[in-house]
Parts: sequence; C-alpha cells; structure tokens
Amino acid sequence: MLRYVVALCLLAVSWAQDCQVANIQVMQNLDRNRYAGTWYAVAKKDPEGLFLLDNIVAELKVGEDGKMSATARGRVVILNNWNMCADMIATFEDTTDPAKFRMRYWGVASYLQTGDDSHWVIDTDYDNYAIHYSCRVLDTDGTCLDGYSFIFSRYESGLRPEDQAIVTMKKREICLLGKYRRVPHTGFCNGTQHSEPPPS
Repeated sequence: MLRYVVALCLLAVSWAQDCQVANIQVMQNLDRNRYAGTWYAVAKKDPEGLFLLDNIVAELKVGEDGKMSATARGRVVILNNWNMCADMIATFEDTTDPAKFRMRYWGVASYLQTGDDSHWVIDTDYDNYAIHYSCRVLDTDGTCLDGYSFIFSRYESGLRPEDQAIVTMKKREICLLGKYRRVPHTGFCNGTQHSEPPPS
C-alpha cells in the first residue's frame, strides 16, 4: 500500500507544472518586422506600480538599424480619482534570443513608472494575437515574485474564437492562468485627453 502511495506522489510531482522563469519557452525564430505594428491589449496581468490600466494601444516599430522601439497609450488614474490618458515610450535591447529583449521604458509624464524590464514574446501568429511576459523580480526558488503580462490582439474587438484555446494554453505554460484581467477599449483615449495632471 505504501509503495502505491509513493508511486502516486511521484506521478503527481511529474505532472506538477514547472514555473521556473528560466524554463519558460518563448517564440522560436521571432520575426520582429512581422511582430511590429499596432497591438491592442485585451488582457493584462498587473505588476506593482502605476501603469496603464485600459484602452491600451501599443505601436511597435523597427528602425533602419533593426532596433525595436515602442510607444503605448492608455488610461491611468492619478490623485486617487483623476482619469486621464497617458503615453509611454520604450526602447529595446537585443539579447542572444530573438524573442527576449531588455526593455527600457518611461512615461511622457513624470508620475508614470520608469524601468528596465525583460520583454519576452511567448507566442504570436503576427496577424491576430501576441503574448508578452516580463518577470521583474525572481523569487529564491526561481519562480517569478513580481511580473506582468499582456495578451495582445491586432483587433480592438479582441481575440478571435480560434485563438482563445492557444492563448489559454500559453497562459497555463507561463503559470498565469486565472491571473489576468480584461482590458476594455471604450474609446476613452481616442479624444484629446492630455497626458499631464491638473495643477495642484
């Protein structure tokens, strides 16, 4: 009986999910030129800090030197209840893996987060969806203590039904299934909301 229980325990361990950041699989042979363009965030796993909340649209560009850069716009809440649109800028530094970048980012307005994070492309079909992942702080066991992730769509209306299963599988693989919130697009940032807070 004991041998049976031990066998079951070993089987359960073998089925256990590997959530070590070093073992996360990313997109193979990423084509940055196809990855570039407009992406609408449709789901987000939030990190700590003040970041864009919703109505998030990112624009990725590849320069003549082959380097990537990005801008993003979305709604933030400052001073507890002030809703406004804000702009972020990012530059990307290449690594030995085409799907793993170092991303230096900052807000056009001073109240937004600045940082130097990883930017991993977990998966994309270039034309419909993309899954981004970033771990900011590693735990002692190699899992992610503080990180964030975006699910992007080429369409403001969201993911196509046929992409949902793939995205769900990838969420599970990066140990973030059930950790995302929906990112709505209400048109809030389509107008002329300013990126600076009101005078104090």
